[in-house]
Amino acid sequence: MCLWGGGLAFACLSAIAVQAAVPPNIVIILADDLGWADTTLYGHTQFYRTPNIERLAKRGMTFTAAYSASPLCSPTRSAILTGLSPARTGITTPNCHLPQVVLEVTLGKAAAPDQKAIQPTPLTRLKTEYRTLAESLKEAGYATGHFGKWHLGAEPHSPLQHGFEVDVPHHSGPGPAGSFVAPWRFANITERVAGEHIEDRMAVEAVTWMEKNRDRPFYLNYWMFSVHAPFDAKQTLIDEYRSRANPANPQRSPTYAAMIESMDDAVGTLLDALDRLQIADNTIILFTSDNGGNMYNEVDGTTPTSNAPLRGGKATMFEGGTRVPCIIVWPGITAAGSRSDAVIQSEDYYPTLLEGLGLSPASDQRFDGISVLAALQGAELAREAVFQYFPHNPGVPDWLPPSVSVHCGDWKLIRIFHGGENGAHRHLLFNLREDLGEKNNLASQKPELVRELDGRIAKFLTDTKAAVPIPNPAFDPAKYHPELEGQPRPREKPRPKTAARPAATDDGEAALQGWKARNCSAAVKDGVLSVGNLTDASFLGFAAGKHSGASVVRLRIKAGGGVSHCDWLPGGAQAQAQSVPYTLDGGDWQEIMIEVPATGPLGIVRVYVPKQDRPVLIDWIEITSKAGKPTRTEF
Repeated sequence: MCLWGGGLAFACLSAIAVQAAVPPNIVIILADDLGWADTTLYGHTQFYRTPNIERLAKRGMTFTAAYSASPLCSPTRSAILTGLSPARTGITTPNCHLPQVVLEVTLGKAAAPDQKAIQPTPLTRLKTEYRTLAESLKEAGYATGHFGKWHLGAEPHSPLQHGFEVDVPHHSGPGPAGSFVAPWRFANITERVAGEHIEDRMAVEAVTWMEKNRDRPFYLNYWMFSVHAPFDAKQTLIDEYRSRANPANPQRSPTYAAMIESMDDAVGTLLDALDRLQIADNTIILFTSDNGGNMYNEVDGTTPTSNAPLRGGKATMFEGGTRVPCIIVWPGITAAGSRSDAVIQSEDYYPTLLEGLGLSPASDQRFDGISVLAALQGAELAREAVFQYFPHNPGVPDWLPPSVSVHCGDWKLIRIFHGGENGAHRHLLFNLREDLGEKNNLASQKPELVRELDGRIAKFLTDTKAAVPIPNPAFDPAKYHPELEGQPRPREKPRPKTAARPAATDDGEAALQGWKARNCSAAVKDGVLSVGNLTDASFLGFAAGKHSGASVVRLRIKAGGGVSHCDWLPGGAQAQAQSVPYTLDGGDWQEIMIEVPATGPLGIVRVYVPKQDRPVLIDWIEITSKAGKPTRTEF
């Protein structure tokens, strides 16, 4: 058994919360994409300011080794609400805003020839058959309200169908509608004043709701939009941080720093309200993040943040992707200003709250997490292990192929599905106490420990009935580049212009080099394609007849956040058109990879461009398949 200390041990657990005459209120504050090093809690930032998070920490216990259930948001959100691993629920990607409703996970059908494994196809909604924390608390007499980001599905899978009586702004998208600073594009709320910040508004809405429910126990689920893309903030704050930015500091984006300050201000608004209403002494507060900090988008000419000394970030299985800030304030249970190195994760919060409140789970309910009430009281926490399951491989710095990890004591093992020779799994083993930055893979030196920890992984996958990646029969060793796996991908530098490229500005189809713009305008200027006058039917088409079978379409694009799709028409026939969705985070330049699970010739490829008011900018587009050489168009 793996043991993690949490301070002085107590002889027994306190029953203060269980015996309280008035059940405590519960406030869960979930930041979005906030990295472990993005607050002043752990001493790894000299640029960001989070005084209200520090203020919260002084009231309770700060965890140094808290983990999200996944390196991406929707899986972690489902885990917090259900106490179940994403491996069990099937929500393993942040795709719950897509129009397609998928309620059963299935094995994948195809992958690109440079991939050793085929990823499963995940769910796109949190199924209502899962009992949620909100439902348990509502049955116990709590008022329940959700404010902010959801990203687990629109109706009939919204907060209102998962136990919440109130949902503001009742928005199912991956981020704020349009921007943080008004004007917004939410369907149900509009700004009260010009330039209103959405986090300011959500905090005020949450406080108003708390005021209305101050005389009964309440559960406030405040899931922030901050600090997810798109990257914009109050201009006064951006200007202030720009004057303080150090070019040598990897954390140097003035916009991101301003976003963090607005997030911290919202935390302060809630704390002020709890103090003013004189209910802080009977309110449990949990603050954490859904995954690590974003290190793959670009803002202010750099990555949004740095998770150093951790390796990697959002969408990676290294510590920077899943180790997150966490504070728990539980009056009568946690000691003010205390710290714990106990390992906890998203799945633990639901069973912990039930035990601490003296509530029982439903007769047929189970959890993948455990109660960590012992750690909250400073006792040693005994647990077998914690797992993160991420069977996908987004093209971000420090990316890995589809994988699963286990933490046990000082050790962390990552299994890369079918990443070894002849379809065998490959492993990365790290001693986190000695190597927090995960630089030294010890798998070859400790084969017995690898077998033991991989056995735990196998049991976890069996127990959760996870749909796991399968070997890719179309894998082509000639197109496989193992040296790139797990290595930071350098940011692309501006390409030099050559005489062979199109003129500086060209509105003709010759400048599109075989691509056709339909239902939109298109012009190339200084090597960048600008696509404007966009509608829902706007796309770029290309005759990709030489490509066949599982393929990949990659493009470097600058656009607002949203969902669109890529179609392929075998034989060029519209009646045979097939489609696969893709998602843009929004903000600055980003590289998008779209896996096309074709089984025959692609025919015509159409990349539909997200509808937005401003032109979409595209640097290059590339199509690869096993059937032919890559087709790369640099505008």
